[in-house]
Amino acid sequence: MAKAKYQYGTSPRKTEVQQPRRRRVEKKPKLKVVKDVPRQNVEVSKAQRKKQIQFTAITIFVFLVLLAIGYRNSQISVKFSEMQKQKKQLATLQKENEQLKINIENGLNLNNIANEAKTKLGMQKLTNKQTIYITLPKKDYVEAATEKIIVEEDKSWLEQIADWIFQK
Repeated sequence: MAKAKYQYGTSPRKTEVQQPRRRRVEKKPKLKVVKDVPRQNVEVSKAQRKKQIQFTAITIFVFLVLLAIGYRNSQISVKFSEMQKQKKQLATLQKENEQLKINIENGLNLNNIANEAKTKLGMQKLTNKQTIYITLPKKDYVEAATEKIIVEEDKSWLEQIADWIFQK
């Protein structure tokens, strides 16, 4: 008879439990302890020696290239920080320069000059009593040149020879 899939009742059906298979553990061979034996001299072939030297040279070259790149980047960083410092200094000097220009323009104002002359120096404007008129003759005081001025230029020996030939 076929077993029924459903079981009626409260007790569960007993099933057969398969025990897990035991794995076969392979025994690793024990390592033999060898007493200190002098090493054998192994000769390295020329091709292997050449590859080792090439690998070492390439490694050193790559290290030097990376070192040069790092040094260059550090120099760029130093120059960039110096440039930023100079830009800040330039900005402060330009601001100071503009401030001084404004102060000069304010100082050149005639009203400001008159006020400073009155307050600091105690000056006053002229009155009609302080004005004195002078009459000057209309004669021209410029004298005409009476002497003739001759300017001689220093000439090179080649120019002197050319002048002597063309004068004859």
